[in-house]
Amino acid sequence: MTIVVGQDTSKTRKTLTSGGSQIAFYSIPAAQAAGLGDFSKLPAALKVVLENMLRFEDGGRTVSVDDIKAFATWGANGGKNPREIAYRPARVLMQDFTGVPAVVDLAAMRDGIKSLGGDPQKINPLNPVDLVIDHSVMIDEFGNPRAFQMNVDREYERNMERYTFLKWGQSAFNNFRVVPPGTGICHQVNLEYLSQTVWTDEDQNGETVAYPDTLVGTDSHTTMVNGAAVLGWGVGGIEAEAAMLGQPISMLIPEVVGFELTGSMVEGTTGTDLVLKVVEMLRARGVVGKFVEFYGEGLNRLPLADRATIANMAPEYGATCGFFPIDGETLRYLRTTGRDEDRIALVEAYAKENGFWRGDDYAPIYTDTLHLDMGTIVPAISGPKRPQDFVALTGAKAAFTREMEETFKRPMGKEVAVAGEDYTMESGKVVIASITSCTNTSNPYVMIGAGIVARKARALGLTRKPWVKTSLAPGSQVVSAYLEAAELQDDLDAIGFNLVGYGCTTCIGNSGPLQPEISQAIAEGDLVATSVLSGNRNFEGRISPDVRANYLASPPLVVAYALAGTMDIDLASDPIAQTPDGKDVYLRDIWPDQAEIAEMVERTVTRAAFLEKYAEVFTGDEKWQGVSVPQQETYDWPATSTYVQNPPYFQGMTMETNEITDITGARIMALLGDMITTDHISPAGSFKDTTPAGQYLIERQVPVREFNSYGSRRGNHEVMMRGTFANIRIKNEMLDGVEGGYTLGPDGQQTSIYEAAMAFQEAGVPLVVFGGEQYGAGSSRDWAAKGTALLGVKAVIAESFERIHRSNLVGMGVIPFEFTGGVTRKSLGLKGDETVSIHGLEGVQPLQEVPATITTADGTVHDITLKCRIDTGVEIEYIENGGVLHYVLRNLAKAA
Repeated sequence: MTIVVGQDTSKTRKTLTSGGSQIAFYSIPAAQAAGLGDFSKLPAALKVVLENMLRFEDGGRTVSVDDIKAFATWGANGGKNPREIAYRPARVLMQDFTGVPAVVDLAAMRDGIKSLGGDPQKINPLNPVDLVIDHSVMIDEFGNPRAFQMNVDREYERNMERYTFLKWGQSAFNNFRVVPPGTGICHQVNLEYLSQTVWTDEDQNGETVAYPDTLVGTDSHTTMVNGAAVLGWGVGGIEAEAAMLGQPISMLIPEVVGFELTGSMVEGTTGTDLVLKVVEMLRARGVVGKFVEFYGEGLNRLPLADRATIANMAPEYGATCGFFPIDGETLRYLRTTGRDEDRIALVEAYAKENGFWRGDDYAPIYTDTLHLDMGTIVPAISGPKRPQDFVALTGAKAAFTREMEETFKRPMGKEVAVAGEDYTMESGKVVIASITSCTNTSNPYVMIGAGIVARKARALGLTRKPWVKTSLAPGSQVVSAYLEAAELQDDLDAIGFNLVGYGCTTCIGNSGPLQPEISQAIAEGDLVATSVLSGNRNFEGRISPDVRANYLASPPLVVAYALAGTMDIDLASDPIAQTPDGKDVYLRDIWPDQAEIAEMVERTVTRAAFLEKYAEVFTGDEKWQGVSVPQQETYDWPATSTYVQNPPYFQGMTMETNEITDITGARIMALLGDMITTDHISPAGSFKDTTPAGQYLIERQVPVREFNSYGSRRGNHEVMMRGTFANIRIKNEMLDGVEGGYTLGPDGQQTSIYEAAMAFQEAGVPLVVFGGEQYGAGSSRDWAAKGTALLGVKAVIAESFERIHRSNLVGMGVIPFEFTGGVTRKSLGLKGDETVSIHGLEGVQPLQEVPATITTADGTVHDITLKCRIDTGVEIEYIENGGVLHYVLRNLAKAA
């Protein structure tokens, strides 16, 4: 790839020497010397964005000198200047759940540009794109040595259509690579192999240019790589596709919250405990749409593995990213993970030359600051429904009892017999204990810790409780290498934590079915079964349809809870199990000390292991190599496929755009509460044959066993439309006490949201959705916006929006609005039978307030003011075009 940089570069383009070579770069100190402003006190995270402005300054077509000067104003104003800028990341990262629909859209755009008279080859990624297949593996088999191979075999059986399509994309598109199944989780592969911290490429003159490694990803946890000083965050697939095609990302210069870490972690605590406290603190402070940068002397004792865990969970604390500047620990990690010595030398030289290095004198200006003494961290879990609900381990039993009374409103102690078993089920029993997700499996300290807990438990004759479904799904093959080198995998196997696959598994909802008899007992007793996982998400309905309470925990605690088998225990002080001869075993008896873990990490986590496991990262196994695809410019859409279908977005499209017009006479499709996540809007997990999506597949002779999941079928808009707002735990306030994707149809009768939406569309009636605070929290999944648009929703009105989903809605032509003046759906007393009209949209400007009228069934009129959350000028153009992809496609067709 050749980067096209700005034309007026003489003042800021300089050279540095690294490894005996001269490399060009864009110098922030030179920009300051040239009189563009004082940038010396900017946080490193913001300097990355500033360097992007310097490199792409083009006289004002997309980046102007005033954009650069705005960063100096940001510092002078105490960390605030929300100026709109055009930002260009170096590359794009995808996973298969979000990547398949993105490639579907690119293939459809090739068809679309052809119909507009353009060249299909114009539809090609201009920036490097890596897609890692990690979301597909499901835990069907567990707890035995055959689990890994059997799950891989089932993965290929279920997903061959998708894999064939992705392999076609790899051959048809430039700058597009696919990491095959069974390799690892995209964020861990990115952290351990793909990222470089400082990127290099040739400019249009053939000269090598060094610049910060940056990216956007189609998964919200793209932020993980910020632990290695790589600026990245999650965007919807729609926005990522635009970035691939050379469209800059329109954004406001962000506020940057500084989070000071001091002190040291104490014995018995883990990086997971630290991040759960960080999530709680930052959610309470409110950092949506902001950068968070970590600083302070505590970083001198915080390994990069812990930094990556903290950065990974930026979506859970609501920030755009959680960034760690380059320092000596960054270099150490790059060396351990197998990066070239020349690259490591360049990272150090560039960071020090261009003001990115965190030294002892690092003291930037921040918009706001928080402080945490790591010596105050205690062992903890988080749950049962939200990542920010921090629970100290010493209070976990009491907290669960309180949740049973206040949240689940069910009694403790009710027992239900399990057919064919000698135990009973009751609320609080842990039915899933899963070491899963890149969040923690990227961290050898907690993984080695989990292995040592398993070793000590095995030595005492302990094993998992028989009702617990245990699994180990590392984020990369390197984890298996060091667990085997430490001889800990045998111990994990012995208590049920056999390898089940390399992928997201339980964290994304692919926990697989429970034993049928256990599932039946849970349903019969209406019990609150629980899961404990080392992931980052525990939203309702995500982990398993049988599980209501989900807790996030460190891998060692996941093992401990598998041994205990219940949440109804004070794990910190009660016996967690008994030896075969009846002796009580406490957590302290099996918990490793930090020195023991550190010694084993130092001995087994080696540079050689990373070099070996990533040597053929794009090659794949025999199954992947055996996937054959036709070599053709456009995709031959298989009419009978239930996985990949040509979406309707560009069919019948012309070169004409439309002015934004008022929304009149809209009906309410859903009244939703606070913290409605993208999992609620577009679930990723399994679904039943009684759902609209299930009925669609049954009509096409797909047996229930082959349904797979919503996530795996994101290349088929027909399935995904039917799955929108179909989460089994979503509550539409139009309906009393009803869970699931239901609403009132045009006839006033309860029906599925999909069927109601189709009936309203046929009648020509627009739809709106109402929500509460933090609407669209969670994953970056674009289908939460795509599905909303395809159902005929023209506007979403909420108290506040999470960053990515708001952007995705705009990218699909749906206008987000926020209440003003303290008005909410509750203060209006909405019931769902009202009609809604929003005025003043012709000629609307970014963030403009507009009038709206809500008319109740009895004729009462409420006049309110809404804030239009079209945030930037280019987003106005997106809406006028019907979405960002339509905007890009028309521009490419014009250029052709």
